[in-house]
Amino acid sequence: MTLSIITINYNNAAGLQKTVQSVVEQMPCDLEVEHIIIDGNSTDESVSIIKDYARDIEEKSLHLALTWLSEPDKGIYNAMNKGIRMASGEYVQILNSGDCLASASVIKAMYDALEKHQYPPILYGNMLKTSDWKHFTKDDCGAHSDYTPQSFLYFYNGTLNHDCAYIRRQLFDEFGFYNETMKICSDWEWYVRAIVLGKTPTVYVDIDVTKFDMNGISERNGENKRLIQHERRAYLEETLPPAILADYDKYTFPIMQYQRLKKYHLWDVAYFIERVLFKLEKWGFLR
Repeated sequence: MTLSIITINYNNAAGLQKTVQSVVEQMPCDLEVEHIIIDGNSTDESVSIIKDYARDIEEKSLHLALTWLSEPDKGIYNAMNKGIRMASGEYVQILNSGDCLASASVIKAMYDALEKHQYPPILYGNMLKTSDWKHFTKDDCGAHSDYTPQSFLYFYNGTLNHDCAYIRRQLFDEFGFYNETMKICSDWEWYVRAIVLGKTPTVYVDIDVTKFDMNGISERNGENKRLIQHERRAYLEETLPPAILADYDKYTFPIMQYQRLKKYHLWDVAYFIERVLFKLEKWGFLR
């Protein structure tokens, strides 16, 4: 089995160096790994870093295949789609420039997990988020909530991080590639298409897979928050019947409140109060 790691980059030489180094640290190993780098015709030192990377692979005889190109693209999802189309592995992982594998044994741990879980269509783990590469916050993609990615409510509230997921390459042939008309939410939209609407199973494993740079396009200083909200809302309005979307709008926050009460073991108290109120209404003491 081969894993295709896809890295897109544009004028982020320092971030690209971190990314390729984290892949090199996985070696030596006897696992089949393909690294595809899609550079958007960078004008900084990015191409030099890629060429040095290729030379190191050859000189050190690393068990790693590198394919790369540097040319103009039409945006991040256009670049991702290029990489996916080039991928020869059974699984793909999107590991963009500036993001890193969390440890030197991540790929081995994920390969073992794939085998243990009989090679599910999508296997995902934890993302370690950072803004300074000193302090990290673990994001388990809501793995311990009441709602899994198979629930639309999961994606109404959040998303499944793409960089800590191993996605079977064939799924992109089955459900299509990333929507290139979106600027920032196409990976979210693809998950909805493949998992919720397409009924693709997912499996979570408690493995720290990636370190994610919070200074990227979708995170940077919150400046893209309105764009994210706009793209998601437009998709929801296009996909869901108005009556169903109205229910999601109305009841999502109460469900989140319930989850919070349950998390801190206060739901029994709230449930008891609700039952008392129900009885008082039934007996006519409250109207």
